[in-house]
Amino acid sequence: MTTLNEMFSLDGRVALVTGGSRGLGVALGQALASAGAHVVLAGRDREALEVNAESLRAQGLGASVADFDVTDETAAVAAVEGVVRDRGRLDILVNNAGLAVRHKFEDYPTDDWRYVMDVNLNACFYLARTAAKSMLREGYGRIINIASIATFIARPTIAPYIASKHALAGLTKAMAVELGARGITANAIAPGYFVTDLTRHLAADPVFDGWLKGRTPMKRWGEPHELGGAAVFLASGASAYVNGHVLVVDGGMTASM
Repeated sequence: MTTLNEMFSLDGRVALVTGGSRGLGVALGQALASAGAHVVLAGRDREALEVNAESLRAQGLGASVADFDVTDETAAVAAVEGVVRDRGRLDILVNNAGLAVRHKFEDYPTDDWRYVMDVNLNACFYLARTAAKSMLREGYGRIINIASIATFIARPTIAPYIASKHALAGLTKAMAVELGARGITANAIAPGYFVTDLTRHLAADPVFDGWLKGRTPMKRWGEPHELGGAAVFLASGASAYVNGHVLVVDGGMTASM
């Protein structure tokens, strides 16, 4: 009988985490590495990636880096192929890189719309498509897309972010339907509001902070490490029959009126 520890173990697995230079990507990498995976942290800032990877290695965990722009299809394909070549396999892909650019809807620049969609949606497709080819050869894979509560609800001034996260849920389901019978599961995590470098200014704003705590049943922001358990679950054997699911981690925000 498989023990609980064995079900959640990622020993021998190789994971690629985009957006690994800061914020939630760092926490996701920490969680997967702590569960036993060799984690490849990906992003554009090689110096920051190296610092984060060295922090993992100092804990006796497996980590390396891949610096590339996720919106560059050629570079994204080469990066995934490089991981497979260097590590012998790619078992877990975490599409975490994402951003929002704020404008009023009626003034939203087309170039900014395209950029947000390129980062939040198109890049996930490029990486997952390439990763799937390797995973199919092994008959095993876990694709985890980092969506958002914006997959279900909306706020003003971030129209392409909302659209991209809704679409990412659709892409997740499409992959789940097409790849599930061949050993690859595709799921998403929809985080609520977490304190990171990107949101610290919002947490420091008394008005926004008060609104968020009043809107969230747990009356607080999420801490990045609190996303790690969901990632390990979806990356491990514990979620073997979970496919095409969007797991909300938001302190109950989307459950409340």
